[in-house]
Amino acid sequence: MPNMSLTKVPMPEQEPNVRNKNFEEVAMGYTAEMAIEEATRCLNCKHKPCVNGCPVNVRIPEFVEQVAAGEFEKAYEIITSTNGLPAVCGRVCPQESQCEGNCVRGIKGEPVAIGRLERFCADYHMANSHASATKPESNGIKVAVVGAGPSGLTCAADLAKKGYEVTIFEAFHKAGGVLVYGIPEFRLPKAIVQKEIDNLTNLGVEIKTNMVIGKVLSIDEIFDMGYKACFVGSGAGLPSFMGIEGEALIGVYSANEYLTRANLMKAYLPEYDTPVMKSKSVAVVGGGNVAMDAARTAKRLGAENVYIVYRRGMEEMPARKEEIHHAIEEGIIFKNLNNPVKLIGDEEGRVSKMECIEMELGEPDASGRRRPIEKEGSNFLLDVDTVIMSIGTSPNPLIRSTTEGLEANKRGCLVVNEDTLQTTREGIYAGGDAVTGAATVILAMGAGKQAAESIDNYLQNK
Repeated sequence: MPNMSLTKVPMPEQEPNVRNKNFEEVAMGYTAEMAIEEATRCLNCKHKPCVNGCPVNVRIPEFVEQVAAGEFEKAYEIITSTNGLPAVCGRVCPQESQCEGNCVRGIKGEPVAIGRLERFCADYHMANSHASATKPESNGIKVAVVGAGPSGLTCAADLAKKGYEVTIFEAFHKAGGVLVYGIPEFRLPKAIVQKEIDNLTNLGVEIKTNMVIGKVLSIDEIFDMGYKACFVGSGAGLPSFMGIEGEALIGVYSANEYLTRANLMKAYLPEYDTPVMKSKSVAVVGGGNVAMDAARTAKRLGAENVYIVYRRGMEEMPARKEEIHHAIEEGIIFKNLNNPVKLIGDEEGRVSKMECIEMELGEPDASGRRRPIEKEGSNFLLDVDTVIMSIGTSPNPLIRSTTEGLEANKRGCLVVNEDTLQTTREGIYAGGDAVTGAATVILAMGAGKQAAESIDNYLQNK
């Protein structure tokens, strides 16, 4: 009989007032006993709605059934038959709107903790298995991948398993993309990302770092080197700003820059000489997951007061509920229904105050959320010494501006065929944030899988 508990087995976590002073992982993971208990809550539905909610179609009831039986390695093998980054997805996927959002158990209680179980299986495998992936027999065909983020890593892995000679060209000095520069250590330990990347190199994938495509090499030059197809998974790393007075003051960051300094450049470790302001009062503008990451990072870097300034209400915030919950527990101050209109500097040109205006919600806009409207005469000043803008990103135009025949839409995203992900130039495919704009890790991975299949079909039929 299934375990009919209406609630998930709780995830052990660090205490809020302990974890907000360190960069160790917040969630500690299930024990084997916890995983088995949670897995027995699965009803093993005939129609498997959870699988339909997963962008990479993990065979969820099958792996959960193996967890319930204590066959953790078998569960891991089932997961990795479609998902090459299970330790990552188990930690950062928005399961509540995908697999768990479709779980039947969620109708009268909490859904099965699919993400926690996926994480458990991946962590168990890393701790207990010493086997490594082996390179498949080569078919001699070279394929290039631009970008070592989630979409690029997934595309490269799937192509390598099919026998292609894959090279990833990564702009940074370290592979991983947003997994290493964007998501903080306390949510996704970088050692785990590195283990997933090691699995990729064991498949024979070559990773070339410090390769800014469009500067060091063009895509045309890559084709001249004998590559027969190219996947562009370069992400959306160009930050947006509000265009208000004072954004050029010292102490104003984009969330991308702030998190890159903290994560990839290890600003939180005293032995790393990475410039980052030691702040007292920080305002983070935005309401998404990146804003939560920036605010929680600022708190850990020693800020006394950290504000989230967001123009809509709590219910309209796009961040995961879990991230908002963790931020509140850690002492982040939410100033919802407020919007910055001006940044004010001191005599040295450093930001010292943020002028905000109160907002109220009107009728829904095109996104379906109620439109924020300024309340006249409600302006007030907030004392800050650091401001972090987290209001979205777009793809960097470098690749499309240096590659003839690539078309982009008005948001700067590459135009692709929805069925194949081929761009407007034959042999070049694209996916992830470079096509959709800033989205989730798992959606980028789904695009990488789709593109790998299309590239294989293209090269086999060429």
